[in-house]
Amino acid sequence: MKWFRKKKKREEGSQEPAHEAVGQALEPEDEQQAEHIPELVEPAGEAVLLEAEKEGFFRRLSNRLSNTRKGFVSRVDRLLLGKTQIDEELLEELEEVLITSDIGVQTTMALMEKLREKVERKDLSNPEQLRMALQNEILAFLKVLPGPDRIPQEKPYIIMVVGVNGVGKTTTIGKLGNRFVREGKRVLLIAADTFRSAAVEQLEIWAERIGAEVVRHKGKSDPSAVVYDGIHAARSRGVDVVIIDTAGRIHTKVNLMEELKKIRRTVTRQHPYAPHEILLVLDATTGQNAISQAQLFHEALGITGIALAKLDGTAKGGIVVGICNSLGLPLRYIGLGEEVNDLQEFDADAFVKALF
Repeated sequence: MKWFRKKKKREEGSQEPAHEAVGQALEPEDEQQAEHIPELVEPAGEAVLLEAEKEGFFRRLSNRLSNTRKGFVSRVDRLLLGKTQIDEELLEELEEVLITSDIGVQTTMALMEKLREKVERKDLSNPEQLRMALQNEILAFLKVLPGPDRIPQEKPYIIMVVGVNGVGKTTTIGKLGNRFVREGKRVLLIAADTFRSAAVEQLEIWAERIGAEVVRHKGKSDPSAVVYDGIHAARSRGVDVVIIDTAGRIHTKVNLMEELKKIRRTVTRQHPYAPHEILLVLDATTGQNAISQAQLFHEALGITGIALAKLDGTAKGGIVVGICNSLGLPLRYIGLGEEVNDLQEFDADAFVKALF
């Protein structure tokens, strides 16, 4: 355990406080103004498209996780290659692989404790069994409580989407809205990120592309007022799903959270059981900072689920395991690319199978 104790000290010594992590993420993201919004391709037939997506989902998931697989599972395989027995040196090296794959210290400790217990009980006798046990334990960590029920009888179903600027929040909203539209739902997007004109414009473009409606006010308007008018419009129009885009950068963390709480109160006054879902968008490439952000948003708002964007662009996909284990929140969606259909509902079994 020498390596682990030294590594833990270095990790703890280098970790920034949670508020600094979020503060850093709130820096301006000018490149968002030129955010890529893919064109929609009119399907030949919805049933044919859905069947093709179902058949190709695992292949696409496996391809998009190639960076994560190379940075994590391939390292595990190289570590175990040629080994004939499980000893303490092998277990310590496995700890190093897990931590440096962004699984995190806390989750790594929990994983290794379970694996060591199996070794001590003689349940594991060779490295191949160790690999399978690791796979099974990771799967168990990913299977947390399911997300909220979709689309109650009383309309509209209201989703409040939060997250710091730069994580892909507006893009995730557009892709999520597209999923509902394709299910035959009438969707309305509310542009409550009134502090950035680019965000409002992006949301309008997405609404036009996916066939959704949008409610917006003039720049610098009160976000809660926009939400109030948006929900009123949704109820009068018989809209099925409302998705609220919120700000991710106000002058300080405190101001940001207070503004989001105010929006949530506005929603609840309009609909006593809403928002039905508070979805936090995180950027997979930010590693442990994503967990720090999630903790702060959850404490302030009571997050019901997470959408993890840009998973295809990171070699440290262990962040998926760390998020689910550390927060006990369901991972609802994963973003696997730039195309409009690349937001997928998270399936723990399919994810682990594709990863290993």
